[in-house]
Amino acid sequence: MKTVAIIGGGITGLTAAFRLKQKGIPVTVYEAGPRVGGVIQSFRRGGYLAEFGPNSIMETSPKISTLVRDLDLETQKIYSDARAETRYILRNGKPMAVPGAPLTFLTSKLFSAKAKSRLMLEPFIRRAPADIEESVAQFVERRLGTEFLDYAINPLVAGIYAGDPTRLSVKQAFPKLLAVEQKYGSLLLGQFLGARERKKRAEVSKQNAKKFSFDGGLQTLIDALEHYLGADIQLHSAVDQIEQIAGGWRVCSTMGAREHQSVLLAAPAHRLAAIKLDGDPEFSLKALGDIKYPPVVSVVFGFRRQDVEHPLDGFGVLIPEVEQLNILGAIFSSSLFPNRAPEGHVTITCYLGGCRNPHLTRFDQGTLRRLVLRDL
Repeated sequence: MKTVAIIGGGITGLTAAFRLKQKGIPVTVYEAGPRVGGVIQSFRRGGYLAEFGPNSIMETSPKISTLVRDLDLETQKIYSDARAETRYILRNGKPMAVPGAPLTFLTSKLFSAKAKSRLMLEPFIRRAPADIEESVAQFVERRLGTEFLDYAINPLVAGIYAGDPTRLSVKQAFPKLLAVEQKYGSLLLGQFLGARERKKRAEVSKQNAKKFSFDGGLQTLIDALEHYLGADIQLHSAVDQIEQIAGGWRVCSTMGAREHQSVLLAAPAHRLAAIKLDGDPEFSLKALGDIKYPPVVSVVFGFRRQDVEHPLDGFGVLIPEVEQLNILGAIFSSSLFPNRAPEGHVTITCYLGGCRNPHLTRFDQGTLRRLVLRDL
């Protein structure tokens, strides 16, 4: 049986390869770099644990738990501290807790009385025509108002996509949000009515989903997938051409050419755009090169607990663009999970760059360190 070629050894490609191999279907993973895992990478030094990419996984679907179980990682799985659920947003230079309930929302200083009154009108705002594609900014401003755009959605979009809400399509970036408006005519009503449907699908909203990681960080997941796939992974194998042949495809990489029954593309869009695709009918991947990838750099600090005045009693803090700082936000890593810092110390992970300040990612470590410390 010819194998299935999987182009890209990130979490998507590795998981696909794992599931196919489980079903007895042979696979070959082509990874251009010297390691698999993509942006997921954990690093430990002096008792501190730093994550190069994501810090946690949200348990929004039973499929996620099943993957962890099938990889025999349940004993290493750790959930985030329940006391670290609070999220902060910076306003007027001070971190303010995001209200998590109607009563705390009414008393919160994060939003003005005018913004709160505007929110009460949301159920009465007409849904947009289904054939109109709005930006995230247009959608939020229409339904929730400018202040929610500036102090809720702008920092959220920066935290998720490192992006600009005026340049992101709500249909593509937040499809479920748009679907709620189209189905229920209101985001507030959809929040309550949609909960019943999610329960039927055994799904959990991101707002209520548990977050988890592993004792050794998310690298544990990558290591388990890599161990299972073993020799089915080809490192340093950048694919430059995929050619259709009788009964399958010929994949040409820096390691030579091999024939496969099927091909699954799981590399970043800008990488796929460089691959020449010869098939019938003719099809080109070049258009994928137009997708923008804002660069982001993470800076991880370890501090003595006594040197940090803030209680760090939450997930982290997001920075609205109107606050005019360099960092996009910070995660209180050692508050989320154990073993992220030595006893009596804390770990804080900060992010810079994105659409706001892409040039910051080119600065040297010393400059980045000074910028981040000043903002903190």
